[in-house]
Amino acid sequence: MRPNGEHPRTVLISGASRGIGRAIAERLLAEGHRLSLGVRDPQALRGTALDPDRHPQLHVHPYDAGDPDGADAWVAACVARFGAIDSVIASAGQFSRVGLLYEAGQEPEIEQLWQVNVLGPWRLVRAAWPLLTAHGAGRIVVLVSMSGKRSKGRLAGYTASKFALMGLCQTMRNEGWEQGIRVTAVCPSWVNTDMAAGVSSLPKTEMTQPGDLAALTSQLLTLPNSCVPFELAVNCTLEA
Repeated sequence: MRPNGEHPRTVLISGASRGIGRAIAERLLAEGHRLSLGVRDPQALRGTALDPDRHPQLHVHPYDAGDPDGADAWVAACVARFGAIDSVIASAGQFSRVGLLYEAGQEPEIEQLWQVNVLGPWRLVRAAWPLLTAHGAGRIVVLVSMSGKRSKGRLAGYTASKFALMGLCQTMRNEGWEQGIRVTAVCPSWVNTDMAAGVSSLPKTEMTQPGDLAALTSQLLTLPNSCVPFELAVNCTLEA
């Protein structure tokens, strides 16, 4: 049991080595959940707050969202460790400035966007699906982006991948509704992470902070099936 009397969840979190994913992992670990973190370099977490040697309820597994076989291997390792999975948080993503009139030779970058931003979450949820349905109150939280809701600039490749991810989230929700799976697409605008390091038009203190998204994600895991929001738009600026 967690300190507040609730049962802990067993959560897969991709992209947990930095940014939003790391903030979520640190928050959920402190709250007593069992976590399996999929990261490209597990050794990078040694000596940090997410060092698995310090926490028996923490499992770390090598995972690359662009690897077609990575999701199945990670899910199998998590089940071998904890015996179950009831929540998936897909935070791994890739940013790109490839525009509509992309240059010759940029096609591989566009393909990588689709592999990481769309097929990565798709494969991960597919691999975990039987375990999510068995739980009866499975949770899927996907970090989409406001770029999955509208296009304000010229980031054609990134925006297209995020629109596709939003559509995928809707289909996940449709597919899992009767089995008690609830899906939330989290759509932030600028977040104070490495991805926004080059943004000069908005002070970092006025951006959404990773810890705030972690707090929202934590609450999503505690809500009953009857009131889990599908879409959570988090915007640090006013848009018409």
